[in-house]
Amino acid sequence: MKIFRKIVRFIYRLTTLGLSKGPNITRYYMYQHLSKYSAPRAQELKALSISHSGNLGKLVGFADSQIMDVSYPAFNILDLPFKDGEFDAVVSDLVLEHVEGNPQQAIDETFRVLKPNGIVLHTTNLIHPIHGYPNDYWRFTPNALKLLVVKHGHIIDVGGWGNPYLWLFVALGLQYVPVPHTRWHPFHWLAMKNDETWPVVTWVLATKSVA
Repeated sequence: MKIFRKIVRFIYRLTTLGLSKGPNITRYYMYQHLSKYSAPRAQELKALSISHSGNLGKLVGFADSQIMDVSYPAFNILDLPFKDGEFDAVVSDLVLEHVEGNPQQAIDETFRVLKPNGIVLHTTNLIHPIHGYPNDYWRFTPNALKLLVVKHGHIIDVGGWGNPYLWLFVALGLQYVPVPHTRWHPFHWLAMKNDETWPVVTWVLATKSVA
């Protein structure tokens, strides 16, 4: 199996040489989908990134200079040290599954520090192996994310990506390689194939209601 994996990785390197690439397969479709919500953000607007989620903030239009990152364990999403309504956006990228506590409390905190009409974007896992960073506690369907968020405002987008063929890709040790943007490449095809009954990653994008 190790030899076969080495051969497959060699073929990947050979066939993607010189090709433009995006993120790994668990984020590729999701980022492509969410990029349609990118918009110019006025310079005075501020986004809060939870635990190294700055790429998600940039995906929806914020510049590096507008994004403040707060990472665990120095900062805890369950008790953020900010005033009510301090940010115009809050993003977390594959963070919610690692919350050591009540996920509803985590969601509530992100909305608390958000200004009215601000946006919240959370991505997380559903069908995914147990992993660390630092521990793994939760899994979320799109409906679960909707349930956690709906009392706070208007849901713009909620969904998921995955397919059963992904697990062969994972078994070959290719889960974290960047996906080529070239449509003819089989890895690109796999990354863009979505079966709604097999969501590996899920997401919710919402705005905060005006009180």
